[in-house]
Amino acid sequence: MRFDAHGLAAFYETPVGQNARRQLVRRLRRLWPDLGGLRLLGYGFAVPYLKPFLAEGERAVALMPAQQGVVVWPAERPLTALGEEDAFPFPDALFDRILLVHALEAAEAVRPLMRQIWRVLAPAGRVVIVVPNRTSLWAQVESSPFAYGSPFSRSQLVQLLTDCLFVPEQWDTALLFPPLQSSKLVRSGIAWERVGRRLWPGLGGVHLVEASKTLYGAPSLAPAGKRQRALAGAVR
Repeated sequence: MRFDAHGLAAFYETPVGQNARRQLVRRLRRLWPDLGGLRLLGYGFAVPYLKPFLAEGERAVALMPAQQGVVVWPAERPLTALGEEDAFPFPDALFDRILLVHALEAAEAVRPLMRQIWRVLAPAGRVVIVVPNRTSLWAQVESSPFAYGSPFSRSQLVQLLTDCLFVPEQWDTALLFPPLQSSKLVRSGIAWERVGRRLWPGLGGVHLVEASKTLYGAPSLAPAGKRQRALAGAVR
């Protein structure tokens, strides 16, 4: 399976993909219990995780990197856009919450991407980054979309966030069940997560970290002209 936008969409239609989405949404809800009236950006391939928040926020946009491709979502009123990872087509400080999934590990240049996240995040905003855990099965099995790109350890994430003027606030993990297409395994997904949190918490498939931005030493930003040339889609 190719894990471009269409390959990722196909993965989330499989039983293991649906189970992964459910487990991650549960963890996201613990970090973001209420997004009432807030502006939300999903970057990478975040659309499977944005749907529960659509009815709450004031605005939601799913930005997909040009090298990954784009899917139309939702069909009745598309909220997806295509853009360059170093030149987001949005004004400064627009979003209150930003979610990165299938993004950081696949970025062509991580720090320019993080500078764009910093730029479009409101001063009191929060970003949640979901990245593959370097020590997990999900980062090793080729049928897993989290096995492509560069996985991270927690210490690597801390260093990256600090270098890019973010402060880690909360940590979590998810996907403690094996990435296998087994109906029995899928049905017992919640039990696997509960047992895994007690017995092997360091082997979760992904790290989740919520971070805030610091205003000390603002990073250099992409020129306005380049931002205007970003390939934007149907942004509402």
